[in-house]
Amino acid sequence: MKTRRIIATLASVLLASCYTPPVVDLAPDIAGNYVLDPAHTSVVWRISHAGISNYTARFDDIRGTLFFDPFAPQNSRVDIIIDPTSVSTGDAEFDETIAESGNYFNVGKHPQIRFISTSIQITGDNAGLIMGNLTFRGQTKPLVLETVFNGAGKSFGHKGKTLGFSATGTFLRSDFGLTTLRGFGIGDEINLQIETEFNEN
Repeated sequence: MKTRRIIATLASVLLASCYTPPVVDLAPDIAGNYVLDPAHTSVVWRISHAGISNYTARFDDIRGTLFFDPFAPQNSRVDIIIDPTSVSTGDAEFDETIAESGNYFNVGKHPQIRFISTSIQITGDNAGLIMGNLTFRGQTKPLVLETVFNGAGKSFGHKGKTLGFSATGTFLRSDFGLTTLRGFGIGDEINLQIETEFNEN
């Protein structure tokens, strides 16, 4: 029992040394290049299902890079790549159908989903609009993400700085040629909810 208490105490001290509360000030020392932390990133999407609920799923394989400029945040850049085979609906058989079917993601022909920022508009102290191009199913269309900077700090298990962001966005799946069951109770608008951390590179 005493050994367990010692181990628990050491673990608490170690975790405390690996974490600092985030700071939203745009300090000069957070400038630079960052890599997306896939363990602390989620891209969740929702679509109307028969008008009686919002069908919700997510992607589990996400990677990307960020260049962050605290002196002029509008000059920051982000590049995100999603593996569409990592779609997770809670139904493994349907995940495979969505990923592989030509009526859905058709990963055999379109093996990645990608978002590359083109410009950023600052809308508040810690908020902005990230404008960019979304490539999905072989087509590229503009997408705007309403984004909040949650702050910079020291995350668990990473020795450098970590930046955190939350974002939302919407697009029409029909713009990318995905029209399966549209008009038969399945919505056209896709709502995105993104939570992400980037670790200092």
